[in-house]
This record gives sequence, structure tokens and C-alpha cells, in this order.
Amino acid sequence: MKTQLSFCAFALSLLLLGACRNDNTPANPQNGTTNPPPDTTEEPQTDSEGVTEDYENTNRVIWQKPDLVLNLLGNLKGKTVADIGAGTGFFALRMAQKADKVIAIDVDPRFTSYLDSVKVLELPEHLQSRLETRLAAANDPKLGNEEVDVIVIVNTFMYLPRQVEYLRTLKKGLKPGGKLLIIDFKKKRTPVGPPIEIRTDLHTAEEALYKAGFRNIVANDTTLDYQYILTAQK
Repeated sequence: MKTQLSFCAFALSLLLLGACRNDNTPANPQNGTTNPPPDTTEEPQTDSEGVTEDYENTNRVIWQKPDLVLNLLGNLKGKTVADIGAGTGFFALRMAQKADKVIAIDVDPRFTSYLDSVKVLELPEHLQSRLETRLAAANDPKLGNEEVDVIVIVNTFMYLPRQVEYLRTLKKGLKPGGKLLIIDFKKKRTPVGPPIEIRTDLHTAEEALYKAGFRNIVANDTTLDYQYILTAQK
């Protein structure tokens, strides 16, 4: 969420660190539009075409089906959730209404600062303490050992430069039996999303989970129109 919402503002930051990913945008509950944070910094430069694709005015709340996605996580009461690549909080703000704690993790301080501010407007006062922001490194989500029950990675996995290694690090942050959910764009032409050539196909993402030692891996490429869903357990 900035003056012109950039799908990859987060990704641009990661490109400068040797990786990249995209931004997640929460809907304004009153008008269904986005609430972009002010952009007071110069856009980083990159040679990668398409990484600044804009999600604004793409009806994300419709094609992303957030309620359906949250149902896949099950009952979050009493649980701690990590949202990797939280961006502007499309899912983090929603999950904070259901989980005991949500850690919104991002490598771009503009987004963590924005969420620290916007939660006061988007969340009831008694829920605001549930949302914690955490600035991470490109190769380290900064999770403590067995800190969370659930990890969510939406529209971000494709940008991780060493996916298996990153998944192994994430696994350490999950409690025994903890759940991981990955949603990423299908490797085919879609009305929204990043260039096809930088997307990670379903098979590659699934294999990365196996190599990282996850179990009960389930792939779903039919529920969402533009994205596939992967769930796994520690």
C-alpha cells in the first residue's frame, strides 16, 4: 500500500539483497480498495521487467478468495501465525482477527512501519496487540526455534533464491506438527501476477518441500484461478 501500490515493492528490495518477492495488499473494509502507504523513498532500480506490476484495481479480494484461504488454516484460536512477506497486510490483518498472535514478516521496513500504523485503523483496539511486525533478512525470517504454529507464504515463494534452504530454516521455526501454507502464481498466463519466467511451478515448489523434510504435503491447483496452493506439516 503506497501511492501507487507496487506488487513488487518488497520484491525490489529483495532484488537488491539477491532475492525478491511481491507485496500483499489488504482491502479497505469500507470500499474494497487498497490503502497504500506514502512512498517517500526513491524506487530501487532493477533490470527485471514486470516486477513493478500493480495489484491496485485488480479485485484481489475476489480472485485471492481470502476467506477460503483462511479456512484452509483451520481454527487459529490459541495459535501463533507467521506471515512471510506480509507486505501491506492483506492476510496478516485478517488473521489477527482469528489467531492469538500474527507475526507480519517483511524485508522492507516501509511495510513493517506501515503495518505498525495501519493496525490502529484496521483492527479493533483489543486486537491490535495481536499483530507484531518483524523486519527480516532475505535469507532469514528471524523466527525463534519452534516459535509458531502456522506459517503462511503468499505470492512470495517464487522470489526466494534458495528455496530448499529457506524452507529448512522455516521448519525450525515451526512447532512440532505445525502447518505451512504456500500460495503462488501458476506458471501460465494470468490476468494478474509477475512475469511467467520468474514464477516457480507447482512441481518445483512441491519438490522443495519434500527436500526440506516436510510431510503430509498436499498440492491444489484448482481452487484458485491464478494460483496454486501447497500445504505441509513439520
